[in-house]
Amino acid sequence: MTDETAVLSPSAVGPQRPAAEGGGRGRPGQVWRSRRYRWDLRFSPYAFVAPFFLFFAAFGLFPLLYTGWAALHQVELTDPDSMTWVGLRNFTRLWDDEFFWNALRNTFTIGLLSTVPQLAIALGLAHLLNYKLRGSAFFRVALLTPYATSVAAATLVFVLLFGRDYGMVNWALSAVGFGAVDWQNDTFASQLAVSTIVIWRWTGYNALIYLAAMQAVPGELYESAALDGASRWQQFRHVTVPSLRPTIFFTCVVSTIGATQLFGEPLLFNGGSGATGGSDHQFQTLGLYLYEQGWVNLHLGRASAIAWAMFLILLLIAGAARLLRGRKDSR
Repeated sequence: MTDETAVLSPSAVGPQRPAAEGGGRGRPGQVWRSRRYRWDLRFSPYAFVAPFFLFFAAFGLFPLLYTGWAALHQVELTDPDSMTWVGLRNFTRLWDDEFFWNALRNTFTIGLLSTVPQLAIALGLAHLLNYKLRGSAFFRVALLTPYATSVAAATLVFVLLFGRDYGMVNWALSAVGFGAVDWQNDTFASQLAVSTIVIWRWTGYNALIYLAAMQAVPGELYESAALDGASRWQQFRHVTVPSLRPTIFFTCVVSTIGATQLFGEPLLFNGGSGATGGSDHQFQTLGLYLYEQGWVNLHLGRASAIAWAMFLILLLIAGAARLLRGRKDSR
């Protein structure tokens, strides 16, 4: 073999690569599959999250913008296409509306009466379930039962329990020497009764949130506290509660938002009296007042202004909570 033959021999320069690799164009099917694979990597995440944004735009963003526009007009529910521009008049009327301020006070009182005991009981239940107990799975499912129960069914049961003449609560009070309480017509008693329904429905839900956070606390912290002679109560105060501070903050904010939007419990607790929240509006919340203005009095513009006022109140609460959280973290 001559030197020129050795230079031109394929075995001397190594194996040849297929035409699809390197600079070759390859078969059309391979090119299409490669292009489709690149498109899949690039656009699949957007396709997966697109349904959420579509539903949010249809049922979240559009109603928010439409109510904001309707709040600047005088419009009736019977003729929603006929709008008369009034500017901020619907909002300024709320400033002098005694029923709006009454609903705001009731919302604050019911929210306070329901949120504080609810989260305290939930924290205690989660602390008990955090220990090894027999049938712990059963107790966790039982905690979720009130949350899974229909608000209508739960409220109707509580209406029977808080009945003035034949309610079981008044029967128990009379058994220990107290007089009967008119739970629906007395201001504080009616708000306490509505708060009891909220506490019963949401305590288990928050307890499971606290339980999940407790199980994420490192066991070494409890072991160190036990070696230092800390009792279970001291471990709960100085180990569990500080570790759960972000979770407690989260549940406080969510419960406050839920209390501001409270609607089903006071509506059904009022029986067949509609959205007035009692004979003297004694437990009418902002949600009930919005419903009364929009779907009973048919004033869609005023109802939209109330909805936006609730939205602004929630923004203020969220901003104050964020500011408070930032100050605590900076210490």
